Amino acid sequence: MLKYSVITPVYNRPDEVRELLESLTRQTYQNFEVIIVEDGSTLKCEEVCRSFEKRLDIKYFYKSNSGQGFSRNYGFERAIGDYFVQLDSDAIIPERYFEIVDNHLSTNWLDAYGGPDAAHESFTDTQKAINYAMTSVFTTGGIRGKKNNAGGQFHPRSFNFGISRKVWEETQGYTMTRMAEDIEFSIRIINKGFKVGLIEEAFIYHKRRTDFGQFYKQLHFFGRGRINLSRMFPSELKLVHFFPMVFTLGVLSIPVQLLLSFISPFFCYTFLFSIGVMALYKLMIFIDSTVKNKSLKVGFLSIVACFIQLFAYGIGFMQEKLKGV
Repeated sequence: MLKYSVITPVYNRPDEVRELLESLTRQTYQNFEVIIVEDGSTLKCEEVCRSFEKRLDIKYFYKSNSGQGFSRNYGFERAIGDYFVQLDSDAIIPERYFEIVDNHLSTNWLDAYGGPDAAHESFTDTQKAINYAMTSVFTTGGIRGKKNNAGGQFHPRSFNFGISRKVWEETQGYTMTRMAEDIEFSIRIINKGFKVGLIEEAFIYHKRRTDFGQFYKQLHFFGRGRINLSRMFPSELKLVHFFPMVFTLGVLSIPVQLLLSFISPFFCYTFLFSIGVMALYKLMIFIDSTVKNKSLKVGFLSIVACFIQLFAYGIGFMQEKLKGV
């Protein structure tokens, strides 16, 4: 019977931590500890953690700000479990999560695993739209939370990422603290010959960002992170990662096409074609999201979320790429 250690870094999010801990109290599998690492927050969650001491085996640590990667290392160093499970502070964990993970590891061992994320029914319409954008075939190609990662091996992500104690001992965790640090960690684990895979049923409810402004900043950072990662692992830059850049350039070219259409009929045709493609793309997103979320409002918001995701990622991707030119 494995002992699990939940490692969660947090920065100024006490309310989210409360929801995470509340969901952990309802687990059907109880053999785990919880380690909360406060990463230099000014809005601390210490009192929130103390309120759960009678219901969870919980440890709270406060440290100076160093970023999420090194804060996870801080938690690994203090964990007593056989298996370390990284969960983001903005997550709600289904009741059977650890039961599902333990059953899988007992029959099909993985040295490291990842799980998908989903939207909870209690999430706001904006959060549901953002979740749709992050998992849709129309944005990521549907690869997020799938066994194949852009045509390659699955790479666990830090919002739902488990590693054995042996993995920690041989890798010493994160060597980067931001900018695709979890993908870099996954690649090193794989390169050391450990068995890594996806446990599809071990999903979590992931709040992500609560408004589109925060979502833009996050995806801009993701775009930069992908280029940063490619500097260390060039083969990890796949064709699918260029799609947001192509999309962004296409969107930016539309006003230029409109101006040039007054000069040449050719650009008039290209302008009308671009507008038609964009309209069809929006319609497909709207229909797909409306059906999946059973909400017209979420369908409309998903169009906004998808455009923000691709545009922000594309801008970050190009800006970071130009730094190396």
